[in-house]
Amino acid sequence: MTALTVLQLDTGFPRVPGDVGCAATYTGTVQVLRIPRATVAHVVTSNPDAIDIAPFEAAIALAQGEVIATSCGFLAPFQDRLAARTGRPVIASALGALDDLSLTHSPDQILIITFDASILGPAHLGRHAVFAQGIVGLPPDSHLRRVIVGDLTKLDTDRAGAEVVALVARHRRPAHRHILLECTNLPPYKAALRAATGLPVTDILSRIEAARPGTVVPAFV
Repeated sequence: MTALTVLQLDTGFPRVPGDVGCAATYTGTVQVLRIPRATVAHVVTSNPDAIDIAPFEAAIALAQGEVIATSCGFLAPFQDRLAARTGRPVIASALGALDDLSLTHSPDQILIITFDASILGPAHLGRHAVFAQGIVGLPPDSHLRRVIVGDLTKLDTDRAGAEVVALVARHRRPAHRHILLECTNLPPYKAALRAATGLPVTDILSRIEAARPGTVVPAFV
């Protein structure tokens, strides 16, 4: 049986091990459904109401996985709507982890790393809007962000990882107790972030593994 279905944005940039859309991230079979016209420009927006969610809903009818996830955390506002389409677990975004994290952490204790901090906000955080104070985005000139925005064919993971670790180092505060990666392209650098900060890191893979233990390769959990 297929372990996981990923509803992936309509992108062509490299999906490296640890990325939610890479088959090598998982121990079992993964089905990746690329959603036509769901580009980064159309989905990564401050106005979720502008997103055409219908193609994602249609794709769920084709999903074979025991768990269904999306490849973009900006789809968080559609968690319930997508879940209503199936009786299987649906993980629209790593931001859903705030349901549990908010029970044990105050807003100043969670550092949220996103693709674009100028866009991610209350509309995506819902009842956890108070945690917006901890959002930090990838700089526009960073390697990983330029690869994603330009849908480039080459990704230097060493460079991307070093820049992500440096970003967190610049924004980390003494109060921080947890790192939450909204962007599903950041998990490949989770181990480096843990090593550099000593902090626990939650991401889309954490939520997938919680929904179906044994799905994610241990090195990426």
